[in-house]
Amino acid sequence: MVTAHSLTYREGCKKCSRLVSYLASSKKKYATYHCKPVAAFGNTNAQLLIVGLAPGLHGANATGRPFTGDHAGDVLYRTLHQFGFASQPVSSSSHDSLQLKNCRITNAVKCLPPANRPTAQEVRNCNTYLRNELHLLNPKGIVLALGRIAHHAVLSALDLNPRKLPFAHGEIYELDCQLCLLDSYHCSRYNIQTRRLTQEMFEAIFIKVVSILESR
Repeated sequence: MVTAHSLTYREGCKKCSRLVSYLASSKKKYATYHCKPVAAFGNTNAQLLIVGLAPGLHGANATGRPFTGDHAGDVLYRTLHQFGFASQPVSSSSHDSLQLKNCRITNAVKCLPPANRPTAQEVRNCNTYLRNELHLLNPKGIVLALGRIAHHAVLSALDLNPRKLPFAHGEIYELDCQLCLLDSYHCSRYNIQTRRLTQEMFEAIFIKVVSILESR
Protein backbone atom coordinates (compact mmCIF):
# COMPACT_ATOMS: atom_id res chain seq x y z
CA MET A 1 0.00 0.00 0.00
CA VAL A 2 1.39 3.40 -1.00
CA THR A 3 1.10 6.00 1.75
CA ALA A 4 2.28 9.58 2.13
CA HIS A 5 4.94 8.32 4.54
CA SER A 6 6.31 5.76 2.06
CA LEU A 7 6.52 8.41 -0.67
CA THR A 8 8.62 10.77 1.44
CA TYR A 9 10.80 8.33 3.37
CA ARG A 10 12.20 4.80 3.18
CA GLU A 11 13.98 3.45 6.23
CA GLY A 12 15.87 0.83 4.23
CA CYS A 13 17.02 3.18 1.46
CA LYS A 14 20.42 2.11 0.07
CA LYS A 15 20.82 4.64 -2.75
CA CYS A 16 24.00 6.20 -1.31
CA SER A 17 26.69 3.63 -0.50
CA ARG A 18 28.89 6.19 1.28
CA LEU A 19 26.06 7.22 3.60
CA VAL A 20 25.00 3.62 4.25
CA SER A 21 28.57 2.79 5.26
CA TYR A 22 28.86 5.90 7.44
CA LEU A 23 25.59 5.13 9.23
CA ALA A 24 26.80 1.59 9.94
CA SER A 25 30.10 2.82 11.39
CA SER A 26 28.27 5.47 13.45
CA LYS A 27 25.96 2.81 14.88
CA LYS A 28 28.97 0.81 16.04
CA LYS A 29 30.35 3.88 17.80
CA TYR A 30 27.00 5.13 19.18
CA ALA A 31 24.90 2.03 19.78
CA THR A 32 21.87 3.89 21.16
CA TYR A 33 21.65 6.34 18.25
CA HIS A 34 18.99 6.17 15.53
CA CYS A 35 21.59 5.91 12.71
CA LYS A 36 19.03 5.46 9.94
CA PRO A 37 17.34 7.77 7.45
CA VAL A 38 15.32 10.40 9.33
CA ALA A 39 11.67 10.87 8.40
CA ALA A 40 10.02 14.27 8.20
CA PHE A 41 8.17 15.58 11.25
CA GLY A 42 4.72 17.17 11.13
CA ASN A 43 1.50 16.82 9.14
CA THR A 44 1.72 16.53 5.36
CA ASN A 45 -1.07 19.08 4.81
CA ALA A 46 0.79 21.87 6.62
CA GLN A 47 1.20 25.25 4.94
CA LEU A 48 4.83 25.64 6.06
CA LEU A 49 7.52 23.15 5.04
CA ILE A 50 10.98 23.77 6.49
CA VAL A 51 13.83 22.15 4.58
CA GLY A 52 17.20 21.73 6.27
CA LEU A 53 20.42 20.19 5.00
CA ALA A 54 20.81 16.75 6.63
CA PRO A 55 20.65 15.08 10.07
CA GLY A 56 23.39 16.11 12.50
CA LEU A 57 25.55 13.42 14.11
CA HIS A 58 24.41 14.12 17.67
CA GLY A 59 21.08 15.65 16.63
CA ALA A 60 18.56 13.99 14.32
CA ASN A 61 20.91 11.07 13.64
CA ALA A 62 20.79 10.34 17.37
CA THR A 63 17.13 11.06 18.10
CA GLY A 64 15.39 10.17 14.83
CA ARG A 65 13.57 13.52 14.59
CA PRO A 66 14.70 16.42 12.38
CA PHE A 67 16.53 19.22 14.23
CA THR A 68 16.27 17.47 17.58
CA GLY A 69 19.17 17.16 20.02
CA ASP A 70 21.58 19.79 18.74
CA HIS A 71 22.13 23.55 18.73
CA ALA A 72 20.39 24.16 15.40
CA GLY A 73 17.31 22.42 16.73
CA ASP A 74 17.37 24.49 19.91
CA VAL A 75 17.27 27.66 17.81
CA LEU A 76 14.65 26.37 15.39
CA TYR A 77 12.12 24.96 17.86
CA ARG A 78 12.42 27.95 20.20
CA THR A 79 11.58 30.22 17.27
CA LEU A 80 8.79 27.95 16.00
CA HIS A 81 7.19 28.06 19.44
CA GLN A 82 7.57 31.83 19.63
CA PHE A 83 5.59 32.21 16.39
CA GLY A 84 2.95 29.60 17.17
CA PHE A 85 4.19 26.74 14.99
CA ALA A 86 5.20 24.42 17.86
CA SER A 87 3.46 23.43 21.09
CA GLN A 88 6.63 23.83 23.17
CA PRO A 89 10.03 25.54 22.75
CA VAL A 90 12.20 22.43 23.18
CA SER A 91 12.40 19.25 21.12
CA SER A 92 14.20 16.72 23.29
CA SER A 93 13.38 13.38 21.66
CA SER A 94 11.10 11.73 19.14
CA HIS A 95 8.98 10.52 22.06
CA ASP A 96 8.27 13.83 23.77
CA SER A 97 4.91 15.62 23.64
CA LEU A 98 5.94 18.26 21.10
CA GLN A 99 3.48 18.88 18.28
CA LEU A 100 3.93 21.09 15.24
CA LYS A 101 1.11 23.40 14.17
CA ASN A 102 0.62 23.96 10.42
CA CYS A 103 4.31 23.14 9.98
CA ARG A 104 6.40 20.22 8.74
CA ILE A 105 10.18 19.77 8.92
CA THR A 106 12.36 17.71 6.61
CA ASN A 107 15.88 17.66 5.15
CA ALA A 108 17.32 17.76 1.64
CA VAL A 109 19.22 14.58 2.56
CA LYS A 110 17.61 12.06 4.93
CA CYS A 111 20.85 10.42 6.14
CA LEU A 112 23.82 11.66 8.15
CA PRO A 113 26.71 12.63 5.82
CA PRO A 114 30.38 12.66 6.89
CA ALA A 115 31.42 16.12 8.12
CA ASN A 116 27.80 17.20 7.53
CA ARG A 117 28.59 17.57 3.82
CA PRO A 118 26.53 15.49 1.38
CA THR A 119 27.82 15.16 -2.16
CA ALA A 120 25.87 16.58 -5.08
CA GLN A 121 24.96 13.04 -6.13
CA GLU A 122 23.65 12.22 -2.64
CA VAL A 123 21.43 15.31 -2.76
CA ARG A 124 20.14 14.16 -6.16
CA ASN A 125 19.54 10.62 -4.89
CA CYS A 126 17.34 11.96 -2.10
CA ASN A 127 15.54 14.50 -4.25
CA THR A 128 12.63 12.20 -5.12
CA TYR A 129 11.60 12.13 -1.46
CA LEU A 130 11.71 15.93 -1.28
CA ARG A 131 9.75 16.20 -4.53
CA ASN A 132 7.00 14.08 -2.98
CA GLU A 133 7.07 16.22 0.18
CA LEU A 134 6.46 19.30 -1.93
CA HIS A 135 3.59 17.70 -3.81
CA LEU A 136 1.89 16.88 -0.51
CA LEU A 137 2.27 20.43 0.82
CA ASN A 138 -0.70 22.78 0.79
CA PRO A 139 -0.70 24.15 -2.80
CA LYS A 140 -0.47 27.73 -1.52
CA GLY A 141 2.08 26.93 1.13
CA ILE A 142 5.53 28.26 1.99
CA VAL A 143 8.82 26.40 1.69
CA LEU A 144 11.48 27.77 4.03
CA ALA A 145 14.91 26.68 2.78
CA LEU A 146 17.62 26.76 5.44
CA GLY A 147 20.82 27.27 3.50
CA ARG A 148 21.98 27.16 -0.11
CA ILE A 149 21.95 23.36 -0.49
CA ALA A 150 18.35 23.14 0.75
CA HIS A 151 17.41 26.01 -1.59
CA HIS A 152 18.93 24.24 -4.61
CA ALA A 153 17.36 20.90 -3.60
CA VAL A 154 13.90 22.49 -3.47
CA LEU A 155 14.33 24.06 -6.90
CA SER A 156 15.62 20.80 -8.35
CA ALA A 157 12.62 18.95 -6.92
CA LEU A 158 10.36 21.46 -8.69
CA ASP A 159 12.38 21.31 -11.95
CA LEU A 160 13.41 24.95 -11.61
CA ASN A 161 16.78 26.48 -12.50
CA PRO A 162 18.69 27.75 -9.43
CA ARG A 163 20.69 30.13 -11.64
CA LYS A 164 17.49 32.06 -12.29
CA LEU A 165 16.48 31.96 -8.61
CA PRO A 166 19.70 32.44 -6.59
CA PHE A 167 19.88 31.84 -2.87
CA ALA A 168 19.90 34.96 -0.67
CA HIS A 169 18.99 35.31 2.97
CA GLY A 170 15.52 36.81 3.28
CA GLU A 171 14.73 36.43 -0.43
CA ILE A 172 11.15 35.50 -1.36
CA TYR A 173 10.23 33.79 -4.61
CA GLU A 174 6.64 33.32 -5.73
CA LEU A 175 6.84 30.17 -7.83
CA ASP A 176 4.64 29.30 -10.80
CA CYS A 177 3.33 26.24 -8.93
CA GLN A 178 1.76 28.68 -6.38
CA LEU A 179 4.25 27.76 -3.68
CA CYS A 180 6.31 30.52 -2.06
CA LEU A 181 10.03 29.88 -1.48
CA LEU A 182 11.67 31.82 1.34
CA ASP A 183 15.42 31.62 2.02
CA SER A 184 17.30 31.81 5.30
CA TYR A 185 20.81 31.09 6.43
CA HIS A 186 20.88 27.78 8.26
CA CYS A 187 20.48 28.09 12.04
CA SER A 188 23.66 26.07 12.64
CA ARG A 189 25.92 26.59 15.62
CA TYR A 190 28.62 27.99 13.32
CA ASN A 191 26.31 30.57 11.72
CA ILE A 192 24.96 31.64 15.11
CA GLN A 193 28.39 31.88 16.75
CA THR A 194 29.86 33.87 13.86
CA ARG A 195 26.71 36.02 13.84
CA ARG A 196 26.15 35.38 10.17
CA LEU A 197 22.66 34.61 11.48
CA THR A 198 21.42 36.23 14.67
CA GLN A 199 18.27 35.36 16.60
CA GLU A 200 16.80 38.67 15.49
CA MET A 201 17.53 37.88 11.85
CA PHE A 202 15.92 34.46 12.21
CA GLU A 203 12.86 35.94 13.88
CA ALA A 204 12.58 38.40 10.99
CA ILE A 205 12.31 35.42 8.64
CA PHE A 206 9.37 34.07 10.61
CA ILE A 207 7.71 37.48 10.67
CA LYS A 208 7.76 37.17 6.87
CA VAL A 209 6.36 33.62 7.08
CA VAL A 210 3.44 34.76 9.21
CA SER A 211 2.77 37.76 6.98
CA ILE A 212 2.73 35.60 3.83
CA LEU A 213 0.42 33.03 5.40
CA GLU A 214 -1.96 35.74 6.56
CA SER A 215 -2.05 37.22 3.06
CA ARG A 216 -2.94 33.81 1.60
